[in-house]
Amino acid sequence: MIYAVTLSLLILGIGLILFMYKEAFADRVIRHNLFFEEFPESFGEIKIFFISDIHKRLISEKLIEEVRSLHPNIVIIGGDLVEKGVPFQRVKANLEKLKSLGPVYFVWGNNDYEVDFRKLDTLFLDCGVKVLDNTAVSFESETGDQLILLGVDDMSKRRDRLDLALSDAGETGFRVLVSHSPDIIRKLKEDHRIQLILSGHTHGGQIHILGYSPYEKGGIKIRKGTTLLISNGYGTTALPLRLGAKAETHVITLKKGQKIG
Repeated sequence: MIYAVTLSLLILGIGLILFMYKEAFADRVIRHNLFFEEFPESFGEIKIFFISDIHKRLISEKLIEEVRSLHPNIVIIGGDLVEKGVPFQRVKANLEKLKSLGPVYFVWGNNDYEVDFRKLDTLFLDCGVKVLDNTAVSFESETGDQLILLGVDDMSKRRDRLDLALSDAGETGFRVLVSHSPDIIRKLKEDHRIQLILSGHTHGGQIHILGYSPYEKGGIKIRKGTTLLISNGYGTTALPLRLGAKAETHVITLKKGQKIG
């Protein structure tokens, strides 16, 4: 009897670990249609592919092909592209795959500073990736309307300077802010006029035991009148396992309309 119970528990344990491993290496693309009254109608719609917290993973061709079929206009990496021990050949391979989808923009995460970040910066230059380190870029429609993409450096290293990014953004335009950590919301003020924040970092808690984890599962929330997207992320840290926070990426379609929530 004891042997049978032990064997059953062992099988259940192995099954759970295999399930958690599968969840960690999922190639999931979540599609979001986000409406904003402030979004310039002249753009029609803008599609953003957002991927965060890649860490040790090699981006799969399956994921790339699915995203390509959705025709994103820009690609944004929300930090933690790499961590200590990841070979730069893998990082370059990931960047080349993302570049095949469209122009790529990057913000620094805490784990990106575990490697030679100067070498990483050179790799970005070689691959044509634009780093948003407390800076902003502007996209203009045929009628002169602007979409402003702002990015801040990593908060945990106290390298974030939202004030510099805002200064670089100018006075007009629909504003999207990218920050590795969602905690940037604490520094936001109404007059910053940020309509959307894209972030990751938390991994959605990565592993939830009986529903509990240090971080809640990722999702979209309204904070201070701003839409905040927190991604579970694509990779993992420490253990290549997930439970209750499946790996994910996002295709976000921005349109003009009444905001929901």
